[in-house]
Amino acid sequence: MKMSAALEKKFNAQITLEFESSMVYRQLAIEMEDRDLPGIAAWLRHQADEEIVHANKFIDHLSDRANHPVIGAIAAPKVNAKTVLAVFEAALGHEQKVSASIRDLYAATEKAGDLDSRPLLLWFLSEQVEEESSVDEIVGRVKLINDDGPGLLRLDDELAQRPVATTENTAG
Repeated sequence: MKMSAALEKKFNAQITLEFESSMVYRQLAIEMEDRDLPGIAAWLRHQADEEIVHANKFIDHLSDRANHPVIGAIAAPKVNAKTVLAVFEAALGHEQKVSASIRDLYAATEKAGDLDSRPLLLWFLSEQVEEESSVDEIVGRVKLINDDGPGLLRLDDELAQRPVATTENTAG
C-alpha cells in the first residue's frame, strides 16, 4: 500500500539522516586512526557501515510500497572530536538525534494510520535503544579510563573484536 506524499517525504528525510550518520561515524573513525587506535577506528567504521544498512532498510520499505526513495543533500560532517571521550560523546549525541527522528517518524505514521510501517519502525525503535546503550556504555568506560594509555589500548583491543559485516547485510 503506497504511503502518502507527506510520509514519503519524512521517510526520505530519515534515509538522508542514516547516510549522514554513516559519514559522521566514518569521520570519527578517521580521528581515531589519527590517534593510532585502529580497534576503535574499526568499531566506528563498522558503525558507519551499519548506518548504510539502516538506510537500505528504509529505501527497501519505500520501494516495496511503490514510493520513491530519494537521498537528500548531505553536508560534510562537522566533527571536532580529537579525544576518545569526545569521539564517543559525539557518537552518542548523534545516536540520540537519530532516535528522536525515528520517534517522530513513528508518531507521524501512527497519526496517519499507516500500519504498514509499524513493524519496521518498531524494529528501529528497539535498535536505537541498543545503539544508545552501547555507545553510552563506552562513554562510561572511557571516563573511567580517563585518557590512561594502557586503559585506552585495552579498550582499543576490545573494540577491535567486533564482528565485521557488509553494507548489504540487512540483518543489522
